[in-house]
Amino acid sequence: MILRQFLHTEPVVAASYLVGCGGHGVAAVIDPVSAPSAYLDAARALGLRVVCVADTHAHADHLSTGRDLARAAGCDYLLHASAPARFPFRRAEDGDTIALGNVELQVLHTPGHTPEHLCLLVTDRTRGADPWLLLTGHTLMVGDVGRVELASDLDTGAAALHDSLARLLTLPDHLLIYPGAFSGSVCGRGLSGHPVSTLGFERRYNPGLRPRTRAEFVAFLREDVPPRPENADAIRASNLGWAQRAAG
Repeated sequence: MILRQFLHTEPVVAASYLVGCGGHGVAAVIDPVSAPSAYLDAARALGLRVVCVADTHAHADHLSTGRDLARAAGCDYLLHASAPARFPFRRAEDGDTIALGNVELQVLHTPGHTPEHLCLLVTDRTRGADPWLLLTGHTLMVGDVGRVELASDLDTGAAALHDSLARLLTLPDHLLIYPGAFSGSVCGRGLSGHPVSTLGFERRYNPGLRPRTRAEFVAFLREDVPPRPENADAIRASNLGWAQRAAG
Protein backbone atom coordinates (compact mmCIF):
# COMPACT_ATOMS: atom_id res chain seq x y z
CA MET A 1 0.00 0.00 0.00
CA ILE A 2 1.08 3.54 -0.73
CA LEU A 3 -0.20 6.31 1.55
CA ARG A 4 0.62 10.00 1.33
CA GLN A 5 -0.70 12.57 3.79
CA PHE A 6 -0.92 16.20 2.62
CA LEU A 7 -0.98 18.73 5.46
CA HIS A 8 -2.52 22.06 4.49
CA THR A 9 -2.38 25.39 6.28
CA GLU A 10 -3.76 27.53 3.43
CA PRO A 11 -6.51 28.29 2.61
CA VAL A 12 -7.54 26.07 5.54
CA VAL A 13 -5.92 23.83 8.14
CA ALA A 14 -6.76 20.35 6.90
CA ALA A 15 -5.32 17.02 5.81
CA SER A 16 -5.94 15.19 2.55
CA TYR A 17 -4.78 11.76 1.43
CA LEU A 18 -3.57 9.75 -1.53
CA VAL A 19 -3.92 6.01 -0.92
CA GLY A 20 -3.39 3.23 -3.41
CA CYS A 21 -1.82 0.02 -4.58
CA GLY A 22 1.63 0.20 -6.16
CA GLY A 23 1.33 -3.26 -7.66
CA HIS A 24 -1.79 -2.36 -9.61
CA GLY A 25 -0.92 1.30 -10.09
CA VAL A 26 -4.23 2.73 -8.86
CA ALA A 27 -5.13 5.20 -6.13
CA ALA A 28 -7.89 7.24 -4.52
CA VAL A 29 -7.68 10.81 -3.21
CA ILE A 30 -9.60 11.67 -0.04
CA ASP A 31 -10.69 15.18 1.01
CA PRO A 32 -8.65 17.12 -1.56
CA VAL A 33 -7.87 20.76 -0.78
CA SER A 34 -5.12 21.67 -3.24
CA ALA A 35 -5.40 22.14 -7.00
CA PRO A 36 -5.99 18.88 -8.93
CA SER A 37 -2.50 19.05 -10.41
CA ALA A 38 -0.94 18.59 -6.96
CA TYR A 39 -2.55 15.18 -6.53
CA LEU A 40 -2.20 14.10 -10.14
CA ASP A 41 1.50 14.99 -10.12
CA ALA A 42 2.02 13.15 -6.82
CA ALA A 43 0.22 10.08 -8.14
CA ARG A 44 2.17 10.14 -11.39
CA ALA A 45 5.48 10.32 -9.52
CA LEU A 46 4.48 7.18 -7.63
CA GLY A 47 3.37 5.35 -10.75
CA LEU A 48 -0.29 5.58 -9.78
CA ARG A 49 -3.48 6.52 -11.62
CA VAL A 50 -6.25 8.24 -9.66
CA VAL A 51 -9.40 6.15 -10.14
CA CYS A 52 -11.60 7.57 -7.36
CA VAL A 53 -11.94 10.86 -5.50
CA ALA A 54 -13.94 11.06 -2.27
CA ASP A 55 -14.90 13.65 0.29
CA THR A 56 -15.70 12.36 3.76
CA HIS A 57 -18.40 15.03 3.93
CA ALA A 58 -19.51 18.34 2.42
CA HIS A 59 -17.12 20.74 4.11
CA ALA A 60 -18.18 24.06 5.61
CA ASP A 61 -14.75 25.63 6.16
CA HIS A 62 -13.26 25.40 2.65
CA LEU A 63 -14.13 24.68 -0.95
CA SER A 64 -13.38 21.10 -1.88
CA THR A 65 -11.43 20.50 -5.10
CA GLY A 66 -12.88 16.99 -5.29
CA ARG A 67 -15.18 17.45 -8.26
CA ASP A 68 -12.52 19.30 -10.23
CA LEU A 69 -9.98 16.57 -9.47
CA ALA A 70 -12.41 13.81 -10.47
CA ARG A 71 -13.07 15.57 -13.79
CA ALA A 72 -9.35 16.01 -14.42
CA ALA A 73 -8.67 12.35 -13.59
CA GLY A 74 -11.70 11.07 -15.52
CA CYS A 75 -13.00 9.14 -12.51
CA ASP A 76 -15.88 8.99 -10.04
CA TYR A 77 -16.48 11.55 -7.31
CA LEU A 78 -17.78 9.80 -4.19
CA LEU A 79 -19.89 10.98 -1.27
CA HIS A 80 -22.16 9.14 1.10
CA ALA A 81 -25.51 8.44 -0.54
CA SER A 82 -27.32 10.70 1.94
CA ALA A 83 -25.44 13.81 0.80
CA PRO A 84 -28.03 16.30 -0.53
CA ALA A 85 -25.90 17.20 -3.54
CA ARG A 86 -27.29 18.75 -6.73
CA PHE A 87 -24.86 17.04 -9.07
CA PRO A 88 -24.22 13.42 -10.05
CA PHE A 89 -21.85 11.51 -7.79
CA ARG A 90 -20.98 7.95 -6.83
CA ARG A 91 -23.36 7.19 -4.01
CA ALA A 92 -21.60 5.23 -1.27
CA GLU A 93 -23.57 3.24 1.28
CA ASP A 94 -22.42 1.93 4.63
CA GLY A 95 -20.43 -1.25 4.07
CA ASP A 96 -19.54 -0.52 0.44
CA THR A 97 -15.96 -1.11 -0.62
CA ILE A 98 -13.67 0.80 -2.93
CA ALA A 99 -11.29 -1.68 -4.55
CA LEU A 100 -7.79 -0.40 -5.34
CA GLY A 101 -5.90 -3.49 -6.42
CA ASN A 102 -4.65 -5.13 -3.23
CA VAL A 103 -5.98 -2.27 -1.12
CA GLU A 104 -9.59 -2.03 0.01
CA LEU A 105 -11.42 0.96 1.47
CA GLN A 106 -14.60 0.12 3.38
CA VAL A 107 -17.20 2.85 3.82
CA LEU A 108 -18.44 3.47 7.36
CA HIS A 109 -21.31 5.94 7.62
CA THR A 110 -20.47 8.08 10.67
CA PRO A 111 -22.98 10.93 10.97
CA GLY A 112 -22.39 13.65 13.53
CA HIS A 113 -20.02 16.29 12.21
CA THR A 114 -22.42 16.31 9.26
CA PRO A 115 -25.31 13.93 8.54
CA GLU A 116 -23.58 12.45 5.48
CA HIS A 117 -20.14 11.99 7.02
CA LEU A 118 -18.25 8.79 6.26
CA CYS A 119 -14.97 7.23 7.38
CA LEU A 120 -12.86 4.84 5.33
CA LEU A 121 -11.44 1.67 6.86
CA VAL A 122 -8.34 0.67 4.90
CA THR A 123 -7.01 -2.87 4.47
CA ASP A 124 -3.83 -3.86 2.65
CA ARG A 125 -4.38 -7.49 1.67
CA THR A 126 -0.66 -7.97 0.97
CA ARG A 127 -0.06 -7.38 4.70
CA GLY A 128 -3.05 -9.27 6.08
CA ALA A 129 -6.80 -9.62 6.18
CA ASP A 130 -7.30 -7.15 9.04
CA PRO A 131 -7.71 -3.40 8.49
CA TRP A 132 -4.58 -1.33 9.03
CA LEU A 133 -5.80 2.25 9.29
CA LEU A 134 -8.85 4.47 9.41
CA LEU A 135 -9.33 7.73 7.52
CA THR A 136 -11.60 9.50 9.98
CA GLY A 137 -12.33 12.88 8.40
CA HIS A 138 -13.84 15.09 11.09
CA THR A 139 -15.46 12.33 13.14
CA LEU A 140 -12.45 11.42 15.28
CA MET A 141 -9.30 13.51 15.31
CA VAL A 142 -6.11 13.43 17.33
CA GLY A 143 -6.98 14.91 20.72
CA ASP A 144 -10.64 15.69 20.05
CA VAL A 145 -13.77 14.86 18.09
CA GLY A 146 -15.47 16.93 15.42
CA ARG A 147 -17.81 19.83 16.07
CA VAL A 148 -21.42 19.03 15.21
CA GLU A 149 -23.43 22.21 14.64
CA LEU A 150 -22.32 23.31 11.14
CA ALA A 151 -24.82 21.15 9.23
CA SER A 152 -27.51 20.41 11.84
CA ASP A 153 -28.57 21.62 15.27
CA LEU A 154 -26.04 20.84 17.98
CA ASP A 155 -28.14 18.36 19.96
CA THR A 156 -29.00 16.27 16.90
CA GLY A 157 -25.45 16.28 15.60
CA ALA A 158 -23.97 15.44 19.01
CA ALA A 159 -26.35 12.51 19.55
CA ALA A 160 -25.43 11.12 16.12
CA LEU A 161 -21.71 11.59 16.76
CA HIS A 162 -21.99 9.79 20.11
CA ASP A 163 -23.32 6.73 18.32
CA SER A 164 -20.79 6.95 15.48
CA LEU A 165 -17.89 7.11 17.93
CA ALA A 166 -19.31 4.14 19.84
CA ARG A 167 -19.17 2.22 16.58
CA LEU A 168 -15.55 3.21 15.91
CA LEU A 169 -14.60 2.14 19.43
CA THR A 170 -15.53 -1.45 18.56
CA LEU A 171 -12.55 -1.50 16.17
CA PRO A 172 -9.12 -2.76 17.27
CA ASP A 173 -6.75 -0.50 19.18
CA HIS A 174 -3.87 -1.03 16.74
CA LEU A 175 -5.66 0.86 13.96
CA LEU A 176 -3.80 3.93 12.80
CA ILE A 177 -5.98 7.06 12.84
CA TYR A 178 -5.51 9.59 10.03
CA PRO A 179 -7.84 12.57 10.56
CA GLY A 180 -9.05 15.28 8.23
CA ALA A 181 -7.81 18.14 10.44
CA PHE A 182 -5.20 18.99 13.05
CA SER A 183 -4.30 21.85 15.40
CA GLY A 184 -5.40 25.20 13.99
CA SER A 185 -8.59 23.90 12.39
CA VAL A 186 -11.90 25.38 13.54
CA CYS A 187 -13.54 21.95 13.28
CA GLY A 188 -12.38 20.84 16.74
CA ARG A 189 -11.40 22.30 20.09
CA GLY A 190 -8.35 20.51 21.47
CA LEU A 191 -6.77 19.18 18.31
CA SER A 192 -3.18 17.96 18.44
CA GLY A 193 -0.54 19.29 16.08
CA HIS A 194 0.51 15.67 15.52
CA PRO A 195 -1.70 14.48 12.64
CA VAL A 196 -1.66 10.72 13.23
CA SER A 197 -2.46 8.46 16.16
CA THR A 198 -3.85 5.04 16.99
CA LEU A 199 -7.32 4.19 18.13
CA GLY A 200 -5.90 2.74 21.34
CA PHE A 201 -4.03 5.94 22.22
CA GLU A 202 -7.11 8.06 21.49
CA ARG A 203 -9.32 5.70 23.49
CA ARG A 204 -7.03 6.26 26.47
CA TYR A 205 -6.29 9.99 26.20
CA ASN A 206 -8.85 11.73 23.95
CA PRO A 207 -11.37 13.66 26.13
CA GLY A 208 -14.05 13.14 23.48
CA LEU A 209 -13.86 9.37 23.90
CA ARG A 210 -14.38 9.22 27.66
CA PRO A 211 -17.33 7.00 28.61
CA ARG A 212 -20.48 9.14 28.64
CA THR A 213 -24.19 8.66 28.16
CA ARG A 214 -25.61 10.26 25.04
CA ALA A 215 -27.00 13.14 27.13
CA GLU A 216 -23.64 13.67 28.85
CA PHE A 217 -21.89 13.70 25.48
CA VAL A 218 -24.32 16.30 24.11
CA ALA A 219 -23.58 18.48 27.15
CA PHE A 220 -19.83 17.98 26.61
CA LEU A 221 -20.08 19.27 23.03
CA ARG A 222 -22.01 22.33 24.15
CA GLU A 223 -18.87 23.49 25.99
CA ASP A 224 -16.43 25.86 24.29
CA VAL A 225 -17.93 25.66 20.80
CA PRO A 226 -15.34 27.13 18.38
CA PRO A 227 -16.16 30.23 16.32
CA ARG A 228 -18.19 29.44 13.24
CA PRO A 229 -16.14 29.50 10.01
CA GLU A 230 -16.71 32.60 7.92
CA ASN A 231 -19.25 31.96 5.13
CA ALA A 232 -19.81 28.42 6.44
CA ASP A 233 -23.34 28.05 5.05
CA ALA A 234 -22.35 29.40 1.63
CA ILE A 235 -19.26 27.19 1.44
CA ARG A 236 -21.17 24.04 2.33
CA ALA A 237 -23.90 24.97 -0.17
CA SER A 238 -21.25 25.43 -2.87
CA ASN A 239 -19.69 22.07 -2.07
CA LEU A 240 -23.12 20.47 -2.47
CA GLY A 241 -23.82 22.26 -5.74
CA TRP A 242 -26.63 24.32 -4.22
CA ALA A 243 -25.04 27.68 -4.96
CA GLN A 244 -22.38 29.40 -6.99
CA ARG A 245 -18.85 28.72 -5.79
CA ALA A 246 -18.31 30.83 -2.67
CA ALA A 247 -15.09 32.34 -1.45
CA GLY A 248 -13.52 30.12 1.19
